[in-house]
Amino acid sequence: MAEKDYLKELKGSRNSKNRQTILEVLKLFEVPATAEDIHRMLKYMKLSTSLSTVYRALETFTSNDIAIKSVMMDDNKARYELNRSIDKHYIICMKCDKIFPFNFCPMDNIDKSLLEATNFDIKGHKFEIYGYCPECKK
Repeated sequence: MAEKDYLKELKGSRNSKNRQTILEVLKLFEVPATAEDIHRMLKYMKLSTSLSTVYRALETFTSNDIAIKSVMMDDNKARYELNRSIDKHYIICMKCDKIFPFNFCPMDNIDKSLLEATNFDIKGHKFEIYGYCPECKK
């Protein structure tokens, strides 16, 4: 989805100043962010938006396929990222909780095989690797 098209996807929803601001902040994150992360960034930018407004905007973005909501196994927190129509996968440090993206998709061939074997309409997948980053394994 092209950058300028995100807000056009708000079917039946108002394109408010708060939603525009939250979307701009979400674009700043290269890895999935919690609502609290986004709220902290808004506060850092001296923008007064309540946490409940952030949650409502993120749910609106998710229901309109503007953002993807995922829950990572390490802490069960909901995280959000823009739906950029490309696979994003992550290596997550089990000690410091840093998230490192990688673009290689080890699931590509498996998705095709599953499609052929099950006749399933596969829309996506989630792939996370857990371990210790170079700093934490010292």
